[in-house]
Amino acid sequence: MSKRDNKRFNDKDRKSAPKRGGKNRRDYGDSYEPKSRSSARSAAGSRKPAGGGLKSPARRRVPGKEPRRVLGFDMNESYEEPKAVIGADGLEVVAGRNPVVEVLSGDRDVERVFIADGSEGSVSKIVALAREQGVIVDFVPKEKIDAMAPGVKHQGVVAKVSEYKYADMEDVFARAEASGEDPFIIILDEISDPHNLGAIIRTAECAGAHGVVIPKRRAASLTQTVALSAAGAIENMPVVQVTNLARTIEELQAKGVWVGAADMDGETYYDANLTGPIAIVIGNEGKGVGRLVKEKCDFVLSIPMYGRINSLNASNAAAILMYGIRRARN
Repeated sequence: MSKRDNKRFNDKDRKSAPKRGGKNRRDYGDSYEPKSRSSARSAAGSRKPAGGGLKSPARRRVPGKEPRRVLGFDMNESYEEPKAVIGADGLEVVAGRNPVVEVLSGDRDVERVFIADGSEGSVSKIVALAREQGVIVDFVPKEKIDAMAPGVKHQGVVAKVSEYKYADMEDVFARAEASGEDPFIIILDEISDPHNLGAIIRTAECAGAHGVVIPKRRAASLTQTVALSAAGAIENMPVVQVTNLARTIEELQAKGVWVGAADMDGETYYDANLTGPIAIVIGNEGKGVGRLVKEKCDFVLSIPMYGRINSLNASNAAAILMYGIRRARN
């Protein structure tokens, strides 16, 4: 069908057909005059915006001072380094696969690595590197990773890093040799309260101990809270973190150190011989010294109780035994 035969293009039918949209002169009569767009635009511009808001003034461009932009970033603005993410336990959280590899390859002490279940790819390299350095690797749900590094692109991998440097056991023996005394070591079996750990480190420094040993698992680490409780002693007292306390006790015994556990069923500490190379094991706040660790010790020390309460705080018990050793040495 040609355009001429089509009713849509027939002038007579088109004039009589109803219009879609607004009304025109045919609806209002011959007195109807449509408004021009310019008048409508000027009328709309004269109205005040709802809420009485004002337009922000246009920024004037000064020749030669336009902001330099690279990939959408203003190069004239000052750059701020991203702030470290600090977890609830006071340890810094490093998120992302490459950052975790870098921190494992560096000089900082990594407490633990967390990997989301089902992660693939470069995760195998991270696991191998962590296990080579004796760092514990935990596979956890992705939701836990999200909670540890909120708002950070973690790629399913985070690491907890200590802000303080751990010492080696050789440093403890070197400190004892420099002081001209037999080694005097405090071993902590799963002390979980950071305030107790800080208080014990502080007392150990005051009592002249040569080092403190803590386990990697189920125990407090060197954090800001520990440093505050230690009142500066953390900078002067070597703290050694080990994977297996029982094996560490065997290594100390092989070097001639006598190891005693603090427990209620032992010999009263002021009746015991506390001279010579010695290490004292202080147990967990709730369950005390573990069974396997206690079996590895050479003797057991107790503190007499005369009141209705039959136990002392871990840091208080450690202080009493440390000064008992210091009194025996003097």
